[in-house]
Amino acid sequence: MSQSLIVTDYRTLNRANWDDRAPLHAASPDYALDRFRGDPSFVSDTVRFDLPRLGDIDGLRGVHLQCHLGTDTISLARLGATMTGLDFSPASVHHARELAEQSGAAIDFVEADVYDAVAALGSERFDLVFTGIGALCWLPDIERWARTVAGLLRPGGRLFLRDGHPFAQALDETQLPQLAIGYPYFETAEPQVYEDAATYVDTDGALTRTVTHQWSHGIGEIVTAVLGAGLTVTGLEEHDSAPWPVLPEGMERGDDGEWRLIEHRERMPFTFTLQARKPA
Repeated sequence: MSQSLIVTDYRTLNRANWDDRAPLHAASPDYALDRFRGDPSFVSDTVRFDLPRLGDIDGLRGVHLQCHLGTDTISLARLGATMTGLDFSPASVHHARELAEQSGAAIDFVEADVYDAVAALGSERFDLVFTGIGALCWLPDIERWARTVAGLLRPGGRLFLRDGHPFAQALDETQLPQLAIGYPYFETAEPQVYEDAATYVDTDGALTRTVTHQWSHGIGEIVTAVLGAGLTVTGLEEHDSAPWPVLPEGMERGDDGEWRLIEHRERMPFTFTLQARKPA
């Protein structure tokens, strides 16, 4: 399959899938949109987990790539950053803009593919590029992503990335209780093709556009791509938790909203945090 055909197919299929998810997620209690509307101090569980590593972002100019409904974007704005959100799904951007208006958050949400972010955002450069959980698996080329991040950062600006750990994403959950590797750990030219009418939050509905194309990127590939884009890695941490139950059994949710193994938590990373800075 040619690279151009892969690009056309994955963007079309994945955008349709996320357009389908957006209204279901907006109505789901797991995204807590009513809390955002009703409590101006409320921030998402994801950003609350990130806070010890994220540090003080008051006064920073930030962009959140692949922002979906904008809940993390609004959370960052509530911590004092001036935020822009970017997503390729028009339905997601619609709900993000609506939520920001209802929450009193002055955030500019831009509809664009992440690889087109530099052109879509014009000449503006940012103190902070934030990428949250479940973003990188939708991108076929991690090196191109890293170059995009570097192109968005001003000198001295930094990347903050927390995402699903590629080792956990390589597990075949149908083989439980044994943990078996069933999917790629490293980036591949061809996508992994999935068909699933369910989504990752509680919802009364089901997806109608069910096919997605996804890729894995190993930790070494991600770090190497960031270094290759001219950034300096300032932190890399692996976590024993994730904001969703990665495995369908054997995990429990803590008070912080994170899911962890009930037993032997030391055996498995589920997410990781990578931070990097553009030289001044």
